[in-house]
Amino acid sequence: MNIPYITSEEIEQSTDFLELINSLKTAFKDNTTLIPMRHHHDFPNPEIGEDSTLLLMPAWNPSKESGVKIVTVSPKNGQFNLPSIQGTYIYLDATKGSIKALLEAKNMTAKRTASASALASSYLSRENASSLLMIGTGALSKNLIKAHASVRPITQVFVWGRSLEKAQAICDDLNNESFTITPIQNIKEVISTVDIISSATLSKTPLVLGKYLVEGQHVDLVGAYKKDTREADDEVITKGNVYIDTYQGGLKESGDIVIPLKTGVLQESDIKADLFELCADKKPGRQTASEITVFKSVGHALEDLAAATYYYNKVTNLVNQ
Repeated sequence: MNIPYITSEEIEQSTDFLELINSLKTAFKDNTTLIPMRHHHDFPNPEIGEDSTLLLMPAWNPSKESGVKIVTVSPKNGQFNLPSIQGTYIYLDATKGSIKALLEAKNMTAKRTASASALASSYLSRENASSLLMIGTGALSKNLIKAHASVRPITQVFVWGRSLEKAQAICDDLNNESFTITPIQNIKEVISTVDIISSATLSKTPLVLGKYLVEGQHVDLVGAYKKDTREADDEVITKGNVYIDTYQGGLKESGDIVIPLKTGVLQESDIKADLFELCADKKPGRQTASEITVFKSVGHALEDLAAATYYYNKVTNLVNQ
């Protein structure tokens, strides 16, 4: 039996962000997926002189579907002209244990991460939010822009990156979308004028500064995946109402939350809700037009399983038509 392989190109071509966002919403609302803590293994790589990392992220929806994402992180892969992060998703039949498909994990992860941010925005940003600042020019940036624009009437987008050329390239790639998109040289040029600020960088020091935030904004923090790095400063945390994707990972994995918790700037009780609570209507999202909302995402294996199920059904249906 040949096991189907769903490529990055197939994932790209079959993505409808509103559909994928709704798939994630259903998964968070139903909360039937079993998610153990992800496995994190550092192993020596003497040829390179720096450790590599193996991540295993399993999930089970009992008697339905299950899967595990296998990701390797090799920070010095640039010398081999390879990305530092590579991965595969193994999609399984939860009853029989057989492999239903393999999926390219990097693009799938980018799509589901952007969709989780947009899902949060559907609860936390103002319904009439029409402008977006995208901080970062990596693989996530285009996906975040398109996902946010699928849940809010975005008409104007600004893109900042450490390289203006890379910011321009993002704008060129999205110049046929329904919004205008412009590269900028300085974050502070527009940060106080936009409705949504989305940041997805590997910056070790904050790029989103609370002194520039104004009433009614929504801040979407996707980068800073290590405990000692952060994209937003303390003033962002104290000025905003803070939400996270899940308590399981959100309280432990990113400096944007971990550092303020350690220093006492933020208490666990200050965190308003996670996506499970928002999607099940157990806790409210934005309640006033003037409040500032802050969402921190670190990713969750439930999102991977929901996305793998979405792409498996979408691609196999297209093949069988």
